[in-house]
Amino acid sequence: MAVVHRTTMSPGKLELLEAWLPTRPWYVPTGSAPALSKAGGFRLDDPEGEVGIEFMAVTDGSGDRPVTYHVPLTYRGAPLDEGHTGGQVSALVGTSEHGVLGRRWIYDGAGDPVLVAQVLALLEGHAEPQAQSETDTPDPSVTRHGADGPVPSPTGPNTVADGPAGTEIAIPAETGSLTLTVARVLEPSAPTPPHPCVTAPWHLPDGTEHRSPFLTLRVSL
Repeated sequence: MAVVHRTTMSPGKLELLEAWLPTRPWYVPTGSAPALSKAGGFRLDDPEGEVGIEFMAVTDGSGDRPVTYHVPLTYRGAPLDEGHTGGQVSALVGTSEHGVLGRRWIYDGAGDPVLVAQVLALLEGHAEPQAQSETDTPDPSVTRHGADGPVPSPTGPNTVADGPAGTEIAIPAETGSLTLTVARVLEPSAPTPPHPCVTAPWHLPDGTEHRSPFLTLRVSL
């Protein structure tokens, strides 16, 4: 069980993301520096209790219309070996001083094998979404559209590919292969795909709430 501490982080998550987001191929330029606000999200627990796992939705209000991004993040007490990031360039979002835990290395979770493993566990019904800001509190608003039967066991290592439409994680498996797609730009009218996926709510600055796919899994046998 991950403990959510009521403390400070310096620099804060949004501050780090404002510098990192424009380096991503799926970022929508506005002509101005990002101005981010939180828009929703949820967490998963690391069974080993070592890695913080958060799926954060943030809205950039710097342009003519708000753009909401989905950024899965992991929080570690030591750097992640670059050989484990799936070849993803700039998987490290930055470092921050946590008021309780000390220095934390913050990664784009697409390149963190612990996050990927827990997403697969979630899709199989073996992990439970947790509230973004509360300890040991399930989040029933996060919906799992599960696989028909067990997901083939991954054999790793993963390969991460960032593109203009989002991020795809290729996962070798005992039989066939798995492709986990991380939605990056959240669209209010996005339909639920005909594949195992995770949908979650998020809100715009005007308070309107929407639901979109955050993660989608395709299984090739």
